[in-house]
Amino acid sequence: MTLLTMINGAQDTIGLNRSSTVVSSTDSNTRTLLALAQTEGRELLERYSWPQTQAEATHTTLAAQLQGVMTTIAPGFSYLLNQTFWNRTLTQPVLGPLSPSEWQLLVARTTTGPYAQFRIRTGKLYAYPAPAVGQTWAFEYQTAYFCESAGGTDQASWVADTDVGLLDENLMEMGVVWRFKKKNGLDYSEEFRIYEQKLANDTARVGGKKVLNMNGGGNMYRSGVYIPEGSWTRASPYQDDVCA
Repeated sequence: MTLLTMINGAQDTIGLNRSSTVVSSTDSNTRTLLALAQTEGRELLERYSWPQTQAEATHTTLAAQLQGVMTTIAPGFSYLLNQTFWNRTLTQPVLGPLSPSEWQLLVARTTTGPYAQFRIRTGKLYAYPAPAVGQTWAFEYQTAYFCESAGGTDQASWVADTDVGLLDENLMEMGVVWRFKKKNGLDYSEEFRIYEQKLANDTARVGGKKVLNMNGGGNMYRSGVYIPEGSWTRASPYQDDVCA
């Protein structure tokens, strides 16, 4: 189902005349439906972490705290998937994401530990301590992409009538319908109920409910786990001292 066929389906349900084009249309209702399709895509990504909109990123480390811009390291980056960040060169987890207070405490102590830790600030990736240059780090993340071009390029918005949704187009079409009715002051309660039921069913099948980090944004790996042999100073604000 393309953007055009999805909008045409919504027009059929609402009782509007079909459009021969969407993106270049000057018809007010069609323009509204396009705007609502953009909103629907973004809202679905915000509500759930869909496997089909996730990606993996690999990064070659720099010998510095600042590793780079997240959207350069991970195109379309929205947020990191918990417990997926690893140093593949050393076969070790990269711990985090650290909260602002945890990061500042760690840096102020100028301590080192067995593993690198990271913080994402203003869309940039920071590591402490600064890793050796040339290591391979990898993680999985949720993208901001909910559709793709006819040629298969992932996109964060509908830009052509031939674009195809990465998510269930029937669900997206249902979302456009109830949003249009709501915007125009029409009764949308039944459409909304059916939409929410399908959304619940779809997410239950894929196990895509958005996961919250219950560690307050801190270390994903608890003290006492993944600790190699050796003597270490206090490695982070929430790890106990580890002795040889």
